[in-house]
Amino acid sequence: MRTAPRQFSFSRVACGASFLIILTIVTSLRAADNPLTWGDQGDGTYKNPILKTDFSDPDITRVGSDFYMVASDFHFVGMQVLHSNDLVNWQIIGQVFNKLTMDLSTKHKYDQMTAYGEGTWAPSIRYHDGEFYVYVCTPYDGLFMWHTKNPAGPWSDTVTVKAIPQWEDPCPFWDDDGHAYLIHSHKGAGPLIVHKMSADGTTLLDDGQQIYMGKGAEGPKMYKRHGYYYVSFPEGGVATGGQVVIRSKNIYGPYERKQVLPDGSPHQGGMVELDNGQAWFISFKSTGWLGRVDYLNPVTWGADDWPVFGDNGKPVDQWKKPDVGATYPIERPETSDDFNEKTLRPIWQWNHNPELPYPFGGLLDDGLFFLARPADSIDHARNTLTQKIWDDSGVVDVKLEVSGGIRGGRAGLAFISGSTFNWVGAAGENAWQVGWQGSDNTAPLLEGRELWLRGTYNGDTAKLLYSLDGKNYVQAGPPVKLKFANWKGARVGLFCYQQGVNGDFVGPIPDARFKYFHYRYGEDSTRK
Repeated sequence: MRTAPRQFSFSRVACGASFLIILTIVTSLRAADNPLTWGDQGDGTYKNPILKTDFSDPDITRVGSDFYMVASDFHFVGMQVLHSNDLVNWQIIGQVFNKLTMDLSTKHKYDQMTAYGEGTWAPSIRYHDGEFYVYVCTPYDGLFMWHTKNPAGPWSDTVTVKAIPQWEDPCPFWDDDGHAYLIHSHKGAGPLIVHKMSADGTTLLDDGQQIYMGKGAEGPKMYKRHGYYYVSFPEGGVATGGQVVIRSKNIYGPYERKQVLPDGSPHQGGMVELDNGQAWFISFKSTGWLGRVDYLNPVTWGADDWPVFGDNGKPVDQWKKPDVGATYPIERPETSDDFNEKTLRPIWQWNHNPELPYPFGGLLDDGLFFLARPADSIDHARNTLTQKIWDDSGVVDVKLEVSGGIRGGRAGLAFISGSTFNWVGAAGENAWQVGWQGSDNTAPLLEGRELWLRGTYNGDTAKLLYSLDGKNYVQAGPPVKLKFANWKGARVGLFCYQQGVNGDFVGPIPDARFKYFHYRYGEDSTRK
């Protein structure tokens, strides 16, 4: 008799110093085992990027000695929240939501798997009066907000601040006098608009006032220092733009302009200032297939109250770590999972909305369980679980067990580039056999119900392999190209669905158990 899986939820951790005891497992890296080609170098310096994966359009906030970050996740569910004590070593501690409810089209696009490239664009995170706030726009639905006292969660239900299309990149701002504002741009970049907002952040109080036009201005972040209102934002395009700062003594302007990082630099991100006067800017740089990876640049303030980004206006490659008053270990978010905890770790994200909870999926004592849902193709398959790809090369190993019905069953491992899936796994018609993109009924039959899967990548070239015994691997199909698509870098995913049944179950339902997911990045992906 099948036991009910534990319900999907995400591990949470407490705020403050207790982050040093984390439920999200992290890896302590040693240079001898994994050359530190990016991030913390273990000698008081760091190398850019600090996060070599796709955390695009990042924003950060500081509360005491703790730093928190969010980034664009588009059609992937959750919007991950990261924490750091030193701005260099980050951990994924939770997610803002567990379902994309921001659909005002009445077409259920996030349930129908038809909203690739939509979802959460360029969020902002702020802390005000004991509460954390996250704001985001979706391109066709509106302006939305969540709030919490604990950034690891749980967060509030989704608050619809304004149902309106074509807005993007919102950022709230609470002034010294208690008045609240919100700045945003429009889809396609620019102009920048400032609105008055209710103190609780739930309502806009006017139609807004344009403060800046510019060339492709987007992603504005508002700050105040020494009586000046500053807005930091990129101009010139996602791949080729630079960073600009404007300032004024009046929130509505007129504003002075200064370009603080040249075109082609890391841009669009958030800035924080430490108690000792140091300031730092985290932003992204486009890399192609891997996505938009995160860079850390110092910011100093001149006697004229203009910020100077990087090394006299040039982005840094390697620099002294922020002086946060303590030294913290080298840590990076864990990527492997043996699925032996009670909750799903926040390193995982669903492709569009999952169809959960049980009976469609859950965590069993013997692995991650999925009951197949009907779909006409893999890109429309509900309950596909994904992770970001890290670094220039890596190896993913998965053990899969299939059971239940056979007809139309598909389960396995995929490389995902936007809505393009290249996969290897188990495929069922009259019997379970190995399947992959483009395979036919001459592929090997499974010897029992177990199958070992492997994905490797070296640059943008990836390979998918299978093994019937866990020792000897065979390449499944030709190499595939990983690509940046639908605004996201390539990902790796786990899936289980029933193919070609037009929304209805046919016969006994296939199911799959993933026993483990072991992911080692930074290794040579050509090894067997």
